[in-house]
Formats: sequence, C-alpha cells, structure tokens
Amino acid sequence: MVKRTLGEVSQECRRRLITHYGSEAAGWLDVVPALLDQAAERWKLTLGAYHDAGHASVIATADTLDGRPLLLKAWADPTRFRNEVTALRLWGGGPTAEVVEEADDLSVAALEMIGGRPGGDKQPPRELQTVAAALQGLHTLGSRRCRHRPCDLPPLAAYLHQEVRPRVRRRLEAVDLGPCHDLVHRVLPELVALDGDDGRTTVLHADLYRENVLFDWLGHPRLIDPLPMVGDASFDWAFWTVYYDLGHRTDARLTAAARISRIPVPVLAPWCRALALDGLLYYLETADPRAPLMADVLAWLSAPTPGSRP
Repeated sequence: MVKRTLGEVSQECRRRLITHYGSEAAGWLDVVPALLDQAAERWKLTLGAYHDAGHASVIATADTLDGRPLLLKAWADPTRFRNEVTALRLWGGGPTAEVVEEADDLSVAALEMIGGRPGGDKQPPRELQTVAAALQGLHTLGSRRCRHRPCDLPPLAAYLHQEVRPRVRRRLEAVDLGPCHDLVHRVLPELVALDGDDGRTTVLHADLYRENVLFDWLGHPRLIDPLPMVGDASFDWAFWTVYYDLGHRTDARLTAAARISRIPVPVLAPWCRALALDGLLYYLETADPRAPLMADVLAWLSAPTPGSRP
C-alpha cells in the first residue's frame, strides 16, 4: 500500500529554502507534500520519510514494490530540475546517481539511493585520490557525449559574465574588506580576465562541496546535486580544490587536480583564486564565520611561493 502523505516539511527545511530562493518559495513548500504524493502514486512507490538536507530541493526516501530504496527529489526551480536531470542522464553509467523516474510536470525525480541509505556509505581511506579520479571520469564522459548529442545546458562563460562578475562588483562596493583589501584588489584583475579554453570543454558539475560526493558500498565516489554548465574543466578542478574541504589539504587537492587532469598548476591557480575571491566576498557580506578561513586560502593561493599549507 502506498503511503499517501509525508506531512509538512520541517521548519528547518522551510527556513533553508526560503533563505535560498526568497519568500516566493513559501507557497511551493506548502504544496510539495502533494507533489511527492503524486509522484509516488504515479511510480507505485511507498514513501518513507523526509531526508532533511540541502538548500535547493526537498528530498524524501521511498521504496519500489520490490523493495529497492530510492530518493524522491522535488525542485522549487523547474529550470534547475531540468538541468540537473539532463546532466545526470548525460552522465548515465558514470560516477553519479541514476535517474530512475522523472516528472516534468511536477519537477520531481526518483533517484538511485547511493550506498543504500541517505548520505551514502562511509568515506574510503584514499578519499582525495578516488574523488579526483571520479571527477576526471565525469569530465571525460561529458566531453565525449557533448560531441555526439545536443547539450542544452547553460554555458560557463555566461555564468561568469552575467552572475559572478556583477555580484563581485556589487559586493566590492557594499562590503568592508578590512585587512583583505589589498589581497582582494590584487586578485581582482584575474577574475575580470578569466576565460575558458575550448579544448577543455565538458559538462561541469560546478558544485563540488564535500556533501555532494557520496560513496557506494564499494567505496566508489558518486557525484550528486550538480549545478551543471558547459565549459572549461578548470572550473570544476578549482572549485574542488578550494571548497571540497575548505582550509584543509588545499595544496594536496591542487597537486592532485593538476596531476590527474593534466592541466598545469599555473593554469588552474587563477581559477582557484577567482573562486576563492568570489567566496570570500560572499562570506564577508553575510558575516559567515568561514571568511577568515577563505582569506587564508586566497592568501596561500596568491603567494609567489606557497608556504605552510592551509
């Protein structure tokens, strides 16, 4: 028997999504239990419980009639739903989560549950190396398949021009940089001049935080929750270097990124600095306690000869 409703989302989930999307998300949050009910009934799933995680979607557990565990994911933003599902389908068979079902009219998808439980299995001992290898595999798959089929995903160049640079300019006028002033203005010209290499074009994950890399029963990494774009692979490697475990082993990730991607450190470093700059200004604007940590990472990346590792 299919369970008909999960009830309202938690207040914490509501707070996160309204913070992310604004007050207009409140109405969607009121109806999302019904959307999940419709998806479960359509696909003959038994609903479990909410998995209270993430800032851009509502997630619940579910089981198929034969007991296979899945995650139901509902997106507040239909464009984000379509882009994510498009990328996961394109990467099918690679180190990501399988899309089992999708409903365009609901902006809901049923996804493979990695490791048989929400959040995946435990991290393997050689986490850094296995994640780097998985990212390279994802880029190879994305590059190959983009050459043979239309790839209707937003371009990295537009993201840099229309979103990143304008918000950096706005925050420079609004934020007190304090002791970061000289460092920020030293790095700023690189962000303005940053341009991708067409020879490294692939489908980017573009959101490589540690919580977006899960591990299956065999310890293999599976990259979830992408914000996919098409552009230079350097962007993903820089994001992983800076954000995957902010302030810890940055040097090891940069070295691994250069070795596995075969993109030299002098090419990756400006991308790293640009992403760190963007993040630092956001943290300063929002009084995020991670701001000093990001400032240290940016200073290390900007040093002529990196000293002690951040």
